[in-house]
Amino acid sequence: MRSRLRPNGPKGFSFVLLLIIQLGVLYSPIDGWSQGRENRLMLAAASNLRFPMNEVIAEYKKQRSTQITVSYGASGSLAAQIIAGAPYDLFFSADEEMPIRLSEAKLVLADSYFIYGSGQIVLWVLNQSPIDLNEEGMKALLHPTVKKIAIANPRYAPYGMASIAALKSMGFYEDLKSKLVFGENIFHTAEFVRKGGAEIGILSYSLASAPPLEASGRHWPVPLNLYPKFNQAAVILRRSQNIREAQSFVKFIQEEDGRAIFAKYGLLDQRLAP
Repeated sequence: MRSRLRPNGPKGFSFVLLLIIQLGVLYSPIDGWSQGRENRLMLAAASNLRFPMNEVIAEYKKQRSTQITVSYGASGSLAAQIIAGAPYDLFFSADEEMPIRLSEAKLVLADSYFIYGSGQIVLWVLNQSPIDLNEEGMKALLHPTVKKIAIANPRYAPYGMASIAALKSMGFYEDLKSKLVFGENIFHTAEFVRKGGAEIGILSYSLASAPPLEASGRHWPVPLNLYPKFNQAAVILRRSQNIREAQSFVKFIQEEDGRAIFAKYGLLDQRLAP
């Protein structure tokens, strides 16, 4: 049975507060954001959701004329923005921890927390790479052509924490830690490999399976027993100016059309299946 992937308790959330101080940015309502938003939603979503969420939004807008804006980033960075006052309506995290902590901070609408999926990590290389992922498996990380390995920053990206856990489970971490380069989020991690900053990366399956990355690279699933299970959760934020529309969007995600899109990208948690 897989253990659960969690930051180091309050210490993990303390980093979010520190991040706010480092950013030196406080958000406040501005014209066009806090007023006249009856038909608008602002979403904060983990970077691994970039492709599936864009598809979900496109399908949702076939039924409703809602204007939806999405900010993608590392879950910890997005949580820091929310604490600092960013006017998001919904937060889709790459873990359960950040939504729970925001709830404890009284920033979440009561009873809006839900798990929408679970995370999976993969090794990813460009098509022209000499590394045979299917033959090498995790030992691909030890290939002589590998000078740098890209992962999401584990300080505030759940996929980065999962990557470190997998390296430690294999006994590779101490030998490879000097080769690690950290993306600000999982999408930025893929860019390291795509632009030649690393020969191999550890990405989310939801990103590696998206058409642009499938066309330019190859992926291999990291065995699930090498890293703790981590579910991905979402919440409606108390400061939302359009709670009814936010609830409608959540309902769409939990129903057949929304679930089908998330399932296509390997995100669907089995508990959400009919």
